[in-house]
Amino acid sequence: MRFVMAVLFLSAISGAALAELPLFDAGHVKGRWLTSTYPEDSLFRGELGAVSNDQAVSTRLKFGADSGAWQWQADYQLVGQHGDSVSAAGELDGLFGPRSGAIDDEYRWWDLTREINSGEDHVLTHRLDRLHLAYRGEKTVVRFGRQAVSWGNGLIYNPMDFFNPFDPAAVDTEYKVGDDMFYGQYLLDSGNDWQLVNVQRRDDDGDVTSEVSSTALKYHSFALDREFDLLLAQHYDETLMGLGAVMNVGDAVVRGDVVATDVESGWEASLVLNWSYSWVWVGYNVSGIAEYFFNGFGLREDNYSTEEIAAAEDLVARLVRGELFTLGRHYLASSLMVEVTPLVNVTPTLFYNLGDNSALAQVSGQWDLAQNWQILGALNLPVGPSGTEFGGLETGVDGLTLATGPAVFVQVGFYF
Repeated sequence: MRFVMAVLFLSAISGAALAELPLFDAGHVKGRWLTSTYPEDSLFRGELGAVSNDQAVSTRLKFGADSGAWQWQADYQLVGQHGDSVSAAGELDGLFGPRSGAIDDEYRWWDLTREINSGEDHVLTHRLDRLHLAYRGEKTVVRFGRQAVSWGNGLIYNPMDFFNPFDPAAVDTEYKVGDDMFYGQYLLDSGNDWQLVNVQRRDDDGDVTSEVSSTALKYHSFALDREFDLLLAQHYDETLMGLGAVMNVGDAVVRGDVVATDVESGWEASLVLNWSYSWVWVGYNVSGIAEYFFNGFGLREDNYSTEEIAAAEDLVARLVRGELFTLGRHYLASSLMVEVTPLVNVTPTLFYNLGDNSALAQVSGQWDLAQNWQILGALNLPVGPSGTEFGGLETGVDGLTLATGPAVFVQVGFYF
């Protein structure tokens, strides 16, 4: 923690100097601390102990310029990571083990990540997370290069957002990881618009092929006091079709998406439907969300085994690619954001697996400590019996599960 705070302090001092760099636009430094616990029956305890600690410092420097309708942007990242998860990364590689969080470009079109230094318990890398050229006309937007795009109406789970979506339990969702793509948008006179995305990737052999690329076309329209989305895509050599809608119901907003995928075994559909509402409660501003998610690729069983998971190839492929974060089929999630003061928000959230009756309870908070300073924090508490998603999957080894215990996350950010 001393190292994290020292880097943040030095960054605060150097922020003014960085602002003088040519073409510099903005930047931030974030220091993170994660403490995780593991119960006695957890397989991870043997490698990490009862408690693991991880620290990270991430710097983002944003550069860019524009000339008329043309712009370019380049976001540089310097990321240092230290802790138990880094030490155990080689031993616990897999879908369900603690991850170091290191980002690489192994499967991206452009390799813009380099390791500066690494050791038994640390790794230092730098990379370009954004690098694109853009044209903005009166009705047209075109961007080429490393960038990010977000689609879909899910507020917690989002089946229509298949380009590097956030984990539903993620606390810091300021920046998605960028991909190398072409993006185009055309605005119609009616206010409706067309969007086209093409993402190029590399396969296991390092070749750029259509089998691992994505091309998606989305039409967004306004009609009957509602918003609609139509999606047609080819994603990892599979056809996707989607439909989304947003409408007001009284003072609340209802959103939803249905996405169908043509996999080898036939069509599989996933669905998300949510309700959001804001009100004032005993003098506090409150925003509530309730969401149902159906994962068409999820396991039908209510007691998951590693063998059953391994046999679900379509599910595993999406877990590995970071497009899905759930094992089951039916989920309910709810959150309640309370504005304690204009500078402090507290949000309790519950992620509930209806199939196996396990859950993840989370309490997160945001505190705008001072000008240019922000603190994020979260407490995660998994609940459920052995053999369930959040209670700990069975490993096949007598008495050992993949269970994790309560975890605490704290992040301090400085913006300049």
